[in-house]
Amino acid sequence: MNSVRSPWQRFYGWAHARRRRYWATRSESLARPVVSIGNLHWGGSGKTPTVIAAARGLQAGGRRVAVLSRGYRRRGRTPLLVSLGDGVLATVKEAGDEPVMIAEQAPGVVVTVGADRRAAAALTLDREPGIDVFLLDDGFSHLRVRRDVEVLTFPADDPFGGGLLLPGGRLREPLGTARLADAAVITGLEAGAEPPADFEPTLRRHGFAGRVFTSTLEAELAGGPPPDRPLLVTGVARPERVARTAAAAGLECVHHLRFPDHHGYPPRSLRAIEAACVRHRCKAVVTTSKDAVKLRERLPGGAPPMLVLRVEARIDVGFRSWLAGRLDG
Repeated sequence: MNSVRSPWQRFYGWAHARRRRYWATRSESLARPVVSIGNLHWGGSGKTPTVIAAARGLQAGGRRVAVLSRGYRRRGRTPLLVSLGDGVLATVKEAGDEPVMIAEQAPGVVVTVGADRRAAAALTLDREPGIDVFLLDDGFSHLRVRRDVEVLTFPADDPFGGGLLLPGGRLREPLGTARLADAAVITGLEAGAEPPADFEPTLRRHGFAGRVFTSTLEAELAGGPPPDRPLLVTGVARPERVARTAAAAGLECVHHLRFPDHHGYPPRSLRAIEAACVRHRCKAVVTTSKDAVKLRERLPGGAPPMLVLRVEARIDVGFRSWLAGRLDG
């Protein structure tokens, strides 16, 4: 891990520390316990599957759960209810791709989007006053809200993001801020794999004193059996990880069409998918749950069927009881 500290790195770290000091006495309560699930990386840390797993676990324990998300690249700025737990109430353009995915994969959980999480929480409680706990999706850097439990996710294939902030590395906050978290979850491990040997020792050296949990991926192909000659289509932060998951699930993809993270799939992208299917004689289009909410019923009529590679996070058994204990305590 690169430890070079350029003047830019020192300045950026100072700015982050100053911002946290400013909000330390100005953050506001949401009138319910708050669990923040976030990361130190720019994208692709397994955060959203962890949010879904945590929401399901809290719900299984008898709590009424609401997820508050920014709704990245959504249309509009006012808070919006995406789901009251019994179906999706908003389009992807109105809500953002990840909130819609959360609503679909966590039935019974309320999902609300809004850049101002306090306003989103107020809207949620106005419609559903029985909420017991809020989950802040991507909440680590959202300092305006006071949280009771702080969880950080780290991708197993790149846990420290090069050890540097942009532009030298892939961190958006200094690694030392991990000391503020109550738990660290290393995500994306294959079944039976061990986390990197230096993961926990490195966090401890940076002052982290919380619990460490691991999370493995469990993939399921929805929509039919594994096809021959599928085209893999992704618009995510770590497409290579999806390709490995697809291969582990027995899919022999003849081509991987990669788009940027949170891609909106305008008509030219749909034409590119159709052309790739023709060029590679594909029998099916395989995509992620995050991409499926944007591609559903939008592929051209002549395109092969679309199947969804649905990936779920399986966190250590102890995570659910630990989280419940923190909220009860």
